[in-house]
Amino acid sequence: MTSILITGGHSGIGLAAARALAAKDIDLVLAGRSIERMRPVADELETKHGVTATLLPLDTSSLASVRAAAAQFRTMLDAGEISSLDAILCNAGGRFDGEISYSPDGYETTFATNCLGHFLLVELLVPNLSESGRVVYTASGTHDPDSMDGRLVGAAAEPDAFALANNGKNGGKALSAGKRYSTSKLCTVMYAYELDRRLRKAGSSISSIAFDPGSVPETGFLRNMPEPVRWLAAGTAMKWVSKRIGVTTSDMEFSGASLAAIAADPDYAGASGKYFQAKEGTLSAVRSARLSYDEPRATKLWNDSKQLIRLTTDQEPAQLR
Repeated sequence: MTSILITGGHSGIGLAAARALAAKDIDLVLAGRSIERMRPVADELETKHGVTATLLPLDTSSLASVRAAAAQFRTMLDAGEISSLDAILCNAGGRFDGEISYSPDGYETTFATNCLGHFLLVELLVPNLSESGRVVYTASGTHDPDSMDGRLVGAAAEPDAFALANNGKNGGKALSAGKRYSTSKLCTVMYAYELDRRLRKAGSSISSIAFDPGSVPETGFLRNMPEPVRWLAAGTAMKWVSKRIGVTTSDMEFSGASLAAIAADPDYAGASGKYFQAKEGTLSAVRSARLSYDEPRATKLWNDSKQLIRLTTDQEPAQLR
């Protein structure tokens, strides 16, 4: 029996993906901060599809929480409570508007939540993936400053892990919430590509794939914005305007089904190192931002992230060194 771990699988695009995966008779591990919020989703998936939906407490903004979740997952896997792990979907994330804030580890919240938590989770669980397993990163077209998506949110800054983790400290000027978000998504794409390069170098059959679900207002991405903004964004008129000006638009069900397909369908078995985008009912491989293909920057981002999560070289899985 196949099982897939998904962060943020109890809401938004993650929930749509979880439902699509359960319909394919795939067991799920739902990882998130609130067991109370995840339990009704697990009950629904088990009742409707007859799969096993295991709950795993995990807060990607906290490195201690990620380590505890990985340890608990391995214990359940060893005990046979979870079938073989075939994919890790790094899907949870968010944009944090308002005054800049920091994680329990002292890192800027956006970078900690969207980047470092998933980076550590992958480092810890890659050895548990099946021989031809997959790691799928939910990215965003906002990472590309040459696209309308990127220009509207705020052009991504330099993907410097130390600078991003400590943004706004010691009197430094904080990046805007939009720039913090778009830069975190640039880093996410670069993690996906660097992971692919390391896996290929090690002769591994594991795939690493980046996925842009497009702009999906129903996800609650704008939940911290004023109510009129949220209402306008979800309206038909705004969707029409978004398409006209070149924003990558999609809908919840299609983007969720696309994430599920990339995670489990045979058609994507050879898709490692690619960037897929859901746009108006079509899922296709496209080019990501020019900077995302900069290998020296990606290597530095990877190695600096290792230092930030306090992972020594001997602790890193052999296939990722």
